[in-house]
Amino acid sequence: MDGLGSGLKVLIELSRLSLSLIDRDSLTPPHSRALLFVLTSSLLSSEFRVSSSQTLMELLDSNVDLKELQKLQGHADRVWGLAWNPAPHNCGGASAMLASCSGDKTLRIWQMGPTHRLDCSTILEDTHTRTVRSCAWSPCGKFLATASFDSTTAIWKYVGGDFECVATLEGHENEVKSVTWSSSGTFLATCSRDKTVWIWEVQPGDEYDCVAVLQGHSQDVKMVQWHPLVDVLVSVSYDNSIKVWAEDGDSDDWHCVQTLNEGSSGHASTVWSVAFNSSGDRMVTSSDDLTLKIWDTSSAISQTDTEGFASWRHLCTLSGYHGRTIFSAHWSSEGIIASGAGDDALCLFVEEKGNSIEEPSYRLLLKKEKAHDMDINSVRWNPKDQRILASASDDGTIKIWEVREIS
Repeated sequence: MDGLGSGLKVLIELSRLSLSLIDRDSLTPPHSRALLFVLTSSLLSSEFRVSSSQTLMELLDSNVDLKELQKLQGHADRVWGLAWNPAPHNCGGASAMLASCSGDKTLRIWQMGPTHRLDCSTILEDTHTRTVRSCAWSPCGKFLATASFDSTTAIWKYVGGDFECVATLEGHENEVKSVTWSSSGTFLATCSRDKTVWIWEVQPGDEYDCVAVLQGHSQDVKMVQWHPLVDVLVSVSYDNSIKVWAEDGDSDDWHCVQTLNEGSSGHASTVWSVAFNSSGDRMVTSSDDLTLKIWDTSSAISQTDTEGFASWRHLCTLSGYHGRTIFSAHWSSEGIIASGAGDDALCLFVEEKGNSIEEPSYRLLLKKEKAHDMDINSVRWNPKDQRILASASDDGTIKIWEVREIS
């Protein structure tokens, strides 16, 4: 193992060197996107999998429990969405910070205190007039976007110890269902019941310009999610489909470069959520058809035209684990998939290691029955602590869980 580890370290360093030597300005956007994706995805895939494989193997070989650490109460209605701040040190130096949004029209900020418990430090209210459906932090951790059924998206900025609403994005005809920041911090995406996806470009002075209105779905768009390495967007919908969107470097127009539906081993009913693993070479989607689907997203996207797109493909389907709609799925940096559903249960899945077959397979690590009293709407792993999971429910609570090995 020592020899293998040393070889991989050399490979990683060479990949880093290659990235540093690339003159990004000399490459056209589609070619730079493809080249950077190949190098970065290869680097991160090796690095994440090497660093986590040993701990995951230990996890596979032991008895595991999902221990409830804390129940967060305060919302007066169902809790729809959760988001861990990726850089909490930029918001007052907190070691951990969680945002939650609710049908009570408010957003709550939970901050880790000296007792190592999350306490509500801020309530953001009187901006949205209807349910706040989704929330998302910017990569720098200083901005928070909230999407509401009032058809608007609010942008909050951490200034002098407080959060201020610095922008309100308008344009959707009705409920905004999801909001997400690109990893570059350049773009924001929103989706709505009006069947459209909007892409906003971040401008100086807390300004946001709509650069594209994407019309391709035939029904309500449930969620949007950016790829973790490149500015490629995925949307999922009530029309049972998953759409992949990318920018044409020649015209700066955004196009749908692939549609994953039942004909391509996709879902047979509403797709509720989408998430990528840390290295960006796998994607998981969850659906009303009671399944989770794993997709290979390792191919580079070079969209000089639609024929130049290297297709993502279905790898495997996880079924028979939830008895009702799977509303949310999320991938930890360690490689554990968490899912939450209308059956009030949480499930954790891991990839089978040492598999002799070419295609990967995943198995159930554990199932937590009655994790909440009602439907689970959102599950999110803490990016700063890979064994900590947050879940949000129709029962109005948020629960904090820890994956623990039982001796």
